[in-house]
Amino acid sequence: MANVGEWENAEPGVKRKVFAPGEQLMMMEVHFEEGAEGYLHSHPHEQMSYCVKGSFEFSIDGRVTIVRQGDTISIPGGAQHGVKALEPSVLLDAFTPLRRDLLGE
Repeated sequence: MANVGEWENAEPGVKRKVFAPGEQLMMMEVHFEEGAEGYLHSHPHEQMSYCVKGSFEFSIDGRVTIVRQGDTISIPGGAQHGVKALEPSVLLDAFTPLRRDLLGE
C-alpha cells in the first residue's frame, strides 16, 4: 500500500500521514498551516474528524461550523465538504469504509 505511514503533501500548506488500515476503518493525521485549506470535495465514505490542535472552519453541504481543539465533527458519505485552518492546526480523520484512493490502491 503506497503512502501508508509516510508524510505526503496534500493541498498547499497541508501534509498528511495515512495509518495502516483495519478491515473497514482507517485514519490519517493531517497538519495545516494557518489559512491552509482542504478543498471542497465529496466521497461516499463516512468521516469523523477530531481536532487535535488549533481550530478550523468546516463547510459541510454549505453549512459552516467552527471546530476547536478537543472537538469532533461527523461528515456523512456523499456530503460536499471542505475545511480551512484558522491557525496552525492538526486533525485526526477516520473513514469507513476504507478510502482506497488514499491507500494508493
